Amino acid sequence: MRPNAVAHALARFEGALQQPGRYLNASVAYSPGIEVEDARDDLEWAMLRLPPGARRDLGRLVTRMDEEFERRTLPEASNIERAHFGWWWTRMRER
Repeated sequence: MRPNAVAHALARFEGALQQPGRYLNASVAYSPGIEVEDARDDLEWAMLRLPPGARRDLGRLVTRMDEEFERRTLPEASNIERAHFGWWWTRMRER
């Protein structure tokens, strides 16, 4: 991973969750490859490779953000084939 990659992914994921409103806005995307789902991918990758203590610490932060992300998105049945990438890819943001 790049230096500070976890910090950048946390900032991107948390920044998306700071959007006002009940649902996350799908039109707020920086560019392909760096959307909130991509940040969540980076965090998952890091958690799989960190030592146990660091994994637990990061996992606590990510779990809190995952709960908020799930609360502010809706299931999208047409994206179910993307579930193997991560459950967060099967969620729909407001369009």
